[in-house]
Amino acid sequence: MFWESVIIAFEGLRANKLRSVLTMLGIIIGVGAVIAMVAIGIGMQQKVENSIAGLGSNLLIVVPGAASPSGGVRLAAGSNITLTYKDAQAIAREVDNVSAVAPAVSRQFQLVFGNQNWQTSVQGSTPEFLDVRNWNISSGSFFSSRDLDARARVVVIGQTLVTNLFGDINPVGQTIRINKAPFKVIGVFEAKGQNAAGQDQDDVAVIPLTTAQDRLMGITYVSNINVQADNADVIDQVQNEITSLLRIRHRIQPGAPDDFTVRNLAAIMATAAETTGAITTLLGCIAAISLVVGGIGIMNIMLVSVTERTREIGIRKALGATYHNILLQFLIEAIVLGVTGGLLGIVLGMVSAHIISTVAGWNTVVSFSAILLAFGVSVAIGLFFGIYPARKAALLDPIEALRHE
Repeated sequence: MFWESVIIAFEGLRANKLRSVLTMLGIIIGVGAVIAMVAIGIGMQQKVENSIAGLGSNLLIVVPGAASPSGGVRLAAGSNITLTYKDAQAIAREVDNVSAVAPAVSRQFQLVFGNQNWQTSVQGSTPEFLDVRNWNISSGSFFSSRDLDARARVVVIGQTLVTNLFGDINPVGQTIRINKAPFKVIGVFEAKGQNAAGQDQDDVAVIPLTTAQDRLMGITYVSNINVQADNADVIDQVQNEITSLLRIRHRIQPGAPDDFTVRNLAAIMATAAETTGAITTLLGCIAAISLVVGGIGIMNIMLVSVTERTREIGIRKALGATYHNILLQFLIEAIVLGVTGGLLGIVLGMVSAHIISTVAGWNTVVSFSAILLAFGVSVAIGLFFGIYPARKAALLDPIEALRHE
């Protein structure tokens, strides 16, 4: 009886193709929308996490200025010069479980090569910059401690500068001018692409910290200090030790606010993951509303089907069909609508996610769990909204049903 009911259900769908498609449309759109929206949400979540991870693993960033109650940085007068290179050296020397420390300064300058010029961010740092910030060199090399001590005029540039200044010319060994001062290109970074905020990470030039401070910017402070902990388990301990050390070095009295802020990227990543996860759930729930609309459509068409087939139901009952036979028949028809709509919706969702990724350039990740969930809900909705029409058909009085015109 079961497979016979399935065959009859498909024959009913085939006999009323347009009505069946319109009935399943809500389910198809609902399942497709859930899959596509969750794919967008997961893609956004991964992009944010990769962007934060791209700054460095187990990373703490010390910046000048006290933390404000809202979680930002409250800058007091002169507070942008509270961190120095000696602070960074003290952290590397006195704080346990620190694998690398890279202080940095940054400012916008115009770079010139031949008749080409480009405005970009020039950063001054130390040789530990590569390890702390997870950068790799595609050609040439990075500057050394000897270059740092000698305040050498050397620079390592990103792929965006290579494209806009050099074109097809190999930049390694060439001389460019930064703020009219000559610098030798000794290396090129591997491409990193855009971060979560849409900023081009390859639009950068890095020079020795001492060169940037003394020869280019004329400053004695640093903009930030990047500290890499040995592993994620000790990052909170390292953060506390850095805070204690800098309070002592800066002679901050007990009870007085810090003149610096230690940012924990692990905590930032956890917060970002929680936020983007909530957004993904919200998108999926909004899209799932159309699944309920599709379920109402299934109930509507099944009620119409019961009315149309009242005489058929009476004949079947007169020939010996039981309550459970009739109930099973109409439940299977409702479930077939849900299953068929769910399968078509899966195809629609995957295709939509691919189109969105290609056309809009968004990162989308189709989740297998989202597919299973959306499909399972579509089947459950077909079953739930099919129970009332099926029960109504099964409870029909055979004599009254035979009299029905």
